Parts: sequence; C-alpha cells; structure tokens
Amino acid sequence: MLEIILILLVVAAVAGLLGFGRLSGAALSVAKLLILVALVVFLLVILGIIAIA
Repeated sequence: MLEIILILLVVAAVAGLLGFGRLSGAALSVAKLLILVALVVFLLVILGIIAIA
C-alpha cells in the first residue's frame, strides 16, 4: 500500500509541474485517502485489535 501511495504522490507532483491540475488533484486525493486508511490500520494493529499472523 505504501508503494501505491508513493507512486500517486510522484504522479501528483509531476502532473502539477506539467500543468495538469485536475490529474494532480485527483492523484493527491487518492493518496490522502490511502494514507488515512494505512494510518487507521496501523493504529488498530498497535492497539491489538487486529492481529497479523
């Protein structure tokens, strides 16, 4: 999941530099959503609610 987030952030940066504002915004929005999901899953693992076997 972290690889996808990094790819989306790079896509957003490159699209922003090239002037594709909507594509940049869309990639950034999806990256933010995935970061939020990753943080929630991480917190659930830390608190012991979800066990990784």
